[in-house]
Amino acid sequence: MWTDRAPGDRTEYAENVARQAARELLKRVGTSGIDAAFVMGSGWKEAADGIGEPYLRFPVTELPGFLAPTAAGHAGEVRAIRQGDRVAIILAGRTHLYEGYGPLAVVHGVRTAIAAGARTIVLTNACGSLTADLPVGAPALISDHINFTAQTPLIGARFVDLTDVYSPQLRAAVSAFDPAIGEGVYGGWFGPAFETPAEIRMMKSLGVDLVGMSTVLEAIAAREGGAEVLGLSLVTNRAAGLAGTKLSGAEVLEVANAAIPRLRPLLSEVARVVLA
Repeated sequence: MWTDRAPGDRTEYAENVARQAARELLKRVGTSGIDAAFVMGSGWKEAADGIGEPYLRFPVTELPGFLAPTAAGHAGEVRAIRQGDRVAIILAGRTHLYEGYGPLAVVHGVRTAIAAGARTIVLTNACGSLTADLPVGAPALISDHINFTAQTPLIGARFVDLTDVYSPQLRAAVSAFDPAIGEGVYGGWFGPAFETPAEIRMMKSLGVDLVGMSTVLEAIAAREGGAEVLGLSLVTNRAAGLAGTKLSGAEVLEVANAAIPRLRPLLSEVARVVLA
């Protein structure tokens, strides 16, 4: 349903489906609007408990336009939490470009959240590190990105300023809570094949510090919708050719599980800040 329309019709279709999904979401959540949305990447769904105790949870596929995630570590669930009179949703799982549904499907969750009122989008992911300053097992802030996917969720003359894609204010708040957290430029890769060592050397020469297969298109869509964006990566491996070992999805989840004790309080602080 996401790729069988002419380019000129796709944006209107995507916006209509996002509005439909937002209406259904708000009906279930029981509020006239939400304040923030958290997108949980690979290995982050267990850490999402730090955001708060959900008062509602249901399969994401029960909302119009949402697809069941196929990547390991993605639950395919919507959760709703309250802090005082503020409401946030947690999308425990996402659609990736490599799943074959196209950019509009990838950003549908973000656009739905914004249509439901969210003014802050928190994007999390698992990634590889290109620098020793961002070690395996540690979270990192995304300061900027380079889009290597050759894809965009924007169709037509929809010009969006990406000077500060990732909110300096939100990054400063996270750094104040966790002074040891690093930050770097994220390279968005199409996947699902991991990068080659030559590709990693290219990225490093261009200033990339972190590399993964998500986040960049969602960040673009969030900024188009006027929302602030916070990007959080969990470094689960050294990038190809830097550690002398083979890369695997199992390694990503193993490292992520070990990092949960640090990620939960981090997400708890982020929730406190964005829902203040």
